[in-house]
Amino acid sequence: MATEKSSSEGNQASHAFDGEMAEILESFIVESNEILEKLGQNLLELEKNPADSELHNVIFRAVHTLKGTSSFLGFEQTTALAHSFEDVLNKIRKGELKVSSEKMDVMFEAYDLLKELMHRIENHINDPLDLAGVMLRLDAISANRDEGISAGRERGTQPASADTRIPGGEQQQAETAAASEHEEKSTHELGSAQIAASSMQAKSGDSTIRVDVARLDALMNLVGELVLGRNRLSQVAHQLNEEYEGESLMHELGETNAHIDFITTELQMAVMKTRMVPIAKVFNKLPRLVRELSKETGKEIELKLEGEETELDKSLIEELNDPLIHLLRNSADHGIEVPSERARAGKVSKGTITVRAEQEGNHMVISIHDDGHGMDPETLKAKAVEKGMITETQAREMTQAEAFNLIFAPGFSTAQKVTNVSGRGVGMDVVRTNVEKLKGNIQIQSELNVGTKIIIKLPLTLAIIQALLVEAKKEIFSIPLDSVREVVRVNKKEIATISGSEVIRLRDSVLPLAHLSRVLGSGSDQGCAEWMYIVVVGVGEKNLGIVVDSLLGQKEVVIKTIGEYLGNVRGIAGSTILGDGRVIMIIDIGELMKLCSEQPRAMHAEARVTL
Repeated sequence: MATEKSSSEGNQASHAFDGEMAEILESFIVESNEILEKLGQNLLELEKNPADSELHNVIFRAVHTLKGTSSFLGFEQTTALAHSFEDVLNKIRKGELKVSSEKMDVMFEAYDLLKELMHRIENHINDPLDLAGVMLRLDAISANRDEGISAGRERGTQPASADTRIPGGEQQQAETAAASEHEEKSTHELGSAQIAASSMQAKSGDSTIRVDVARLDALMNLVGELVLGRNRLSQVAHQLNEEYEGESLMHELGETNAHIDFITTELQMAVMKTRMVPIAKVFNKLPRLVRELSKETGKEIELKLEGEETELDKSLIEELNDPLIHLLRNSADHGIEVPSERARAGKVSKGTITVRAEQEGNHMVISIHDDGHGMDPETLKAKAVEKGMITETQAREMTQAEAFNLIFAPGFSTAQKVTNVSGRGVGMDVVRTNVEKLKGNIQIQSELNVGTKIIIKLPLTLAIIQALLVEAKKEIFSIPLDSVREVVRVNKKEIATISGSEVIRLRDSVLPLAHLSRVLGSGSDQGCAEWMYIVVVGVGEKNLGIVVDSLLGQKEVVIKTIGEYLGNVRGIAGSTILGDGRVIMIIDIGELMKLCSEQPRAMHAEARVTL
């Protein structure tokens, strides 16, 4: 029975992790996942270039390898599905079958099931999958029976059979041919599977080793502690040099301190690089998504990927997947037009979405650019007024950039009807929230009838950052340098009050002000100095002036959580330790701006900024 075989496969997976088979199984999982990742890309390429004979062979070899190794380890469902898949691919490479969109749909379904089976093996899940429907359709394709492809979908609820082959006596000739072909290969299969399985570890271990992420996290934490120790040593060395300047030992201490500073910086960069993962890990999932969106929306869409080799911290890569997928779905549904509409606009029928990643200094910049009809700021404002999000007066005073940012408001949607792709008014607000959690920001550029470009800017790592140290009411704070736009020194006479809130005129705009001592409750506002510094910070198109008493300079700081005892403190991203041992707070700029906007005074100032 298929169910019995499937259940036993799960049990074999559990037992295979015991004893000497553990290393072989681990290598099988790693290599199979690599094969499946590449296979997905090759299947998409096959649909674009159905006559590429070399591609036929590459895809066939991938599935054949997967079948052989899974058979050697006793994973019967994976072996059976790969066997049926292989039959189709073998006939395609021999020229006996032509690639079509309908056949590709079935092959993608089989590919998805192979990935799910691999996921279950990796996670010791014993529940069997129902493979009957897709295997019937694969066998119908192999037998060149087009009507069997759709018929198989209706019979997909029947019990799965791991040994399902071409059904029907009328297909005896095709069945015999397939059996003969596989009999010819069977004498080599077990041996090749054993060789493949035993050589996996050697092949992957020649130049690389696999390290648990927890070990890398622990190593990064130790490097952070080392950076704090270096900062402390530098400060002590500086103080001693002022007191004992000219002593021979002070010269040696200075040289040793410089050497430790250099080694610590190099070690920090080396450890950070070990955590870096090419963004291709996320990008490789996008072509398949665009294929499905193209079919679902009835649009012709071409996806271009650029900068896949750009690297980003592993923790950021994992959090980036959902925002990118939603932005791509948004571009396909709201951005790209249907072919008839593009023709009326004088465009080619196929729309293009370009996803690009590039490194700028200590940041990663990811852009999603479509050549669709773009966004009309007036339409966005009218929709926001209709939903009661803004008043008509606010709409008239809004800049174009502020109008574009309306799409990030919760519940906002311009879709005429709700579809499986979009229209429910959820998603874009979550995208912005997730990006801001990663200490990044998101911007929109759009031109009507030309297209829309969404830009995400993220730090390369979240562990160690460059920060500006400031003092406010005898308390020291750290402001992430990537949020700082500029610093200005002003006389208190230059500060004006509008609707009860403090602002200054900065060139051609009105900048709302916030005192750290007032917002965070760190001290009294009494006795303001004649001159004060204003640190202009920004998130997206919004700017805020943070009033401080003095600037203490730029420092490389290690972000530490503030712990469960204090919990989540609004406006605070974490803490760090200075060279003299003092603990200071790191400001969360995005949260600080939200905190200011929620306070009555700041809300009045925010309304006046657009004047």
